[in-house]
Amino acid sequence: QLQFVESGGGLVQPGGSLRLSCAASGFTLDYFAIGWFRQEPGKARERVACIPYGDSSTYYADSVKGRFTISRDNAKNTVDLQMNSLKPEDTAVYYCARSPACSAYDINYDYWGQGTQVTVSS
Repeated sequence: QLQFVESGGGLVQPGGSLRLSCAASGFTLDYFAIGWFRQEPGKARERVACIPYGDSSTYYADSVKGRFTISRDNAKNTVDLQMNSLKPEDTAVYYCARSPACSAYDINYDYWGQGTQVTVSS
């Protein structure tokens, strides 16, 4: 059974850091592009980062460039999102998903995790 599980969310103060992890079962993450998305209540889902198959390059939303880093750990079959210098506007539910190639559009991703809540607040 194909499954994604996100972990690592929580409550953090502005300026703090969190590391999210996306673990896969039933398939090998390394064969796919993996995107991290986030969604606030009442808003559309937004892609924040993506790492393609082969890791030739990575993609980041302008709002997170220089603060977030996406990476793979093939030994663990995970894709992590290191989030530094967090801001209140980063508060959202974060999801990982897979696609044949990095795309900004969530319709191009077929399997999704259940999401993990990130709250940035003092």
